[in-house]
Amino acid sequence: MTLMDRFLGRIILQGRLELTDHTGRTRSYGAPTPGFPDVAVRLADADVARFIALRPRLGAGEAYMDGRLIIERGDIMQLIELVRANAPWDKGGDLKPRSPLRKLAKAIGGRIDQINPAGRSQRNVAHHYDLDDRLYDLFLDADKQYSCAYFTDPAASLEQAQDDKKAHIAAKLALRPGLKVLDIGCGWGGMALYLNRVADVDVLGITLSREQLKIAHQRAEAAGVAHRVRFELIDYRALTGTFDRIVSVGMFEHVGVPQYPAFFRQCRKLLAHDGVMLLHTIGRMGVPGATDAFTSKYIFPGGYIPALSEIVRASEPSRLIATDIETLRLHYAHTLRAWYQRTVARQAEIEALYDARFFRMWTFYLAGATAAFEHGGMCNYQVQFARSRHALPITRDYIAEAEARYRSG
Repeated sequence: MTLMDRFLGRIILQGRLELTDHTGRTRSYGAPTPGFPDVAVRLADADVARFIALRPRLGAGEAYMDGRLIIERGDIMQLIELVRANAPWDKGGDLKPRSPLRKLAKAIGGRIDQINPAGRSQRNVAHHYDLDDRLYDLFLDADKQYSCAYFTDPAASLEQAQDDKKAHIAAKLALRPGLKVLDIGCGWGGMALYLNRVADVDVLGITLSREQLKIAHQRAEAAGVAHRVRFELIDYRALTGTFDRIVSVGMFEHVGVPQYPAFFRQCRKLLAHDGVMLLHTIGRMGVPGATDAFTSKYIFPGGYIPALSEIVRASEPSRLIATDIETLRLHYAHTLRAWYQRTVARQAEIEALYDARFFRMWTFYLAGATAAFEHGGMCNYQVQFARSRHALPITRDYIAEAEARYRSG
């Protein structure tokens, strides 16, 4: 376990990790520290230590999924938290020197994976979003919002925080009755239905997920608003028409850097001259990076989390004005912890839908994402765009006023 010893001995300084190998020999790393987890794990075979050490993020995930990395005290959330909390992004924990060749190889590999023509985009979306509908029902809120909530109070329920997210976004859209709104990546239709209900607007939601489209249609019919809230299975690049407002929540992560300029050109083309757009996306603090191997292989193939500089730079040639930018630093961490807790509470049902390996994969994904927002370099950006500098009031007061109105209604 030489490689593993070196890695853990260097990383685990606060909190404690107790590691037992396949022979029964136990080593301990770090020391009990208030606020840091105390975790015990066991390696099931002779090769697993080397397997993890050679490629820690992917190797640890696969070893955990396959039952080769067994947690005997604590859980996967605490194990990942222990590792990430010892090297927080804010304190330079990710500032690791890399050879130019390794950086180049990672950059090229990441960009190739992000080339997402329409057919590949639909396959990538189906990989994650066309899972059994019952899975999402088990851990999401009742409105099936599968994106960062907005916690005006960290103690708020997930349902309240998701409602507040919709109000926060609606307020930034500066809506008026009768406007035409485009929802790019509409999910199960919750945002589109909300905007119609609170602001009396007409909405077209587009998606590449057949399963999400089916549910969205059913919800619009059940609400009696199918004539005003419509949904289509179409790639954003193939859409025509003009819209007063565009909203996109949790879709930009699937676009891929090579397509960013085309995305913003199309948004400008679809947006009325006095139109407003709100882009809500997971973001990367600091400089551009690359998608980790586990996420790319098992969760979001073709996905990429952008740095703010990449978003703004790609929008500039289309002359979209970034009229408001907000960084949500911890909201997704709260959201993901709620999803993780609900997932763990429904373990038996999830394993009945899939199997134990899938459950471990899903919890590893949620735990890793939580740690990335609590200690790593991930955040959420809400970027408001307009084509005209006259499209919005010259102060931000209208946002708070509209948000309070939507929340009280």
